[in-house]
Order: sequence, then C-alpha cells, then structure tokens
Amino acid sequence: MDKISKLKYLYNLKTSGVEFFEGFQSKDTKIKMPSKLKELEQICKTCTLCDLSKTRTNVVFGEGNPKAKLMLIGEGPGEMEDKTGKPFVGRAGALLTKIIENVLNLKREDLYIANIVKCRPPHNRVPSIEEAKTCKPYLLKQIEIINPELLVCLGKTAFMYLMDSDMPISKVRGQIFEYKGKKVIPTFHPSYLLRNPSAKKDSFKDFLLIKGML
Repeated sequence: MDKISKLKYLYNLKTSGVEFFEGFQSKDTKIKMPSKLKELEQICKTCTLCDLSKTRTNVVFGEGNPKAKLMLIGEGPGEMEDKTGKPFVGRAGALLTKIIENVLNLKREDLYIANIVKCRPPHNRVPSIEEAKTCKPYLLKQIEIINPELLVCLGKTAFMYLMDSDMPISKVRGQIFEYKGKKVIPTFHPSYLLRNPSAKKDSFKDFLLIKGML
C-alpha cells in the first residue's frame, strides 16, 4: 500500500468521526476507535493498512454474542472463512463447534469468536509480525467493547501475538495467564487437532477447565 493510498484511507476515517493521535501502534492503540462493534466492523471492512487487503475476498471481523463472557481468538481466516466472511466455518470450525456444544454445553452464539488478523493470509500461511501488529488494535478494541471475562487463544499464533510470547503452545496450553485484567487460557487450534488426533485428550481437559471458570 503506497503512501497516498494510506493518506486517503486515514482521511476517510477522519471524516467519519475517528480522532487521531500519534501513529498506529499495536500495544497501545493511538486511533480512538468507535465504541460500538458495528461501527468498528465497518472500519475493518474498508481497511487497507496492510497487503492482506489486496488478496482478501472478505474481511472476517468476528461474530457472536456482543456481551459474551467467553471470547475465542484464532489465528486468521482460511479459505472458507475468506469466502463467507465468517470465522471458523471449515473443517476446523466444525470441530470447534462440536467442542463448544459438547464440552462447554454452549452454542456458538453464546460466545464471541475473532482472529488475530481479519484478512486471510495467502495460502493460509501464518500472519507476519507486521500484519499482526497492524491488525491487533482492531482485536484489542473488540475485547474492550465486548469485555469478556475469559479469553481463549486457539493455537500458538493467537497466544504469541496477544501475549507477546514465543512459548510453544505445548508448554503453555491449559495454563491460566492474565491480560489487562482478564484471564487467558491457551489451547490447541482445532486445525492442529485434525492433524494430531492424539492431542484431543489434552484439548478436552483444557475446555473442561474453561467450562469450570465460566
């Protein structure tokens, strides 16, 4: 994205009522974003701040209960998510739905699901550091607005970029961390469970812990 395109995008934000401060940072959002999810979603849908905007079909903002006590955070959209604009709708999404219903005894609409990045990385690769840093303020604002009691990081990438940690997911899964006053539990990503069925036992334990904390 060239400088002129960025300036045009920022100008459009300003004319829509967004207030600007010094820069756009990942750890401390400098743009005063909207306080409502719908307004934040509209900004995300027109975002061109990183190169993922050039290859996406749809922005996958997130979905679920805007007042959820539990928020699940994944890595980023895959092919099916990019086509539909909804998070976790492929094979991994089907497995996640089963876990939510059969272990947590909840429905997907009872909680909120989002990702570290809102646009699909080409070929489903892991988001780059720059892509994650650029998109992270949107996620942080979602967390602020929804104000869940518990955050669950699905996989290493989600945990790494939310918590700024490079610890292997196998070492941290099932443990309780804290992020800005909220409890955080990392566990395996559903796609990892599809590739490694033997890990489902540990994932089951993690979700029982999550269930007990709700």
